[in-house]
Amino acid sequence: MPDWMENLRCSFCHKAAAEVSKLIAGPGVHICDQCIGLCNEILESERLASTTEPRLPAWESMTDEQILEHLPKIAAVQAQVDDNLRDWVGHLRGRDVSWERIGSSLGMTRQSAWERFRTDS
Repeated sequence: MPDWMENLRCSFCHKAAAEVSKLIAGPGVHICDQCIGLCNEILESERLASTTEPRLPAWESMTDEQILEHLPKIAAVQAQVDDNLRDWVGHLRGRDVSWERIGSSLGMTRQSAWERFRTDS
């Protein structure tokens, strides 16, 4: 496995690529085969139940402790997405795309994009 893959994790369960059979990449996120299986089970059970009632956010049924246990995983996923975004911006800069265009695409000023994504190398 290449070195860069060692840091990849499922954005849903946060398992490392080495812990799952397959890790599928999307723009800035990854999902493992186990989470896809769980999603398929949920979709099938909801299809069979065919309820139209709105669902409460997950935290509505969780205790404070359960929510606190999820925070580190959520923060880790955010860091993974931020790293991926930084890579995409770096690739654009390698193509000489201006900070103006990058900032505009991200809904921020040229200066904000430069401050957030510049590299000192």
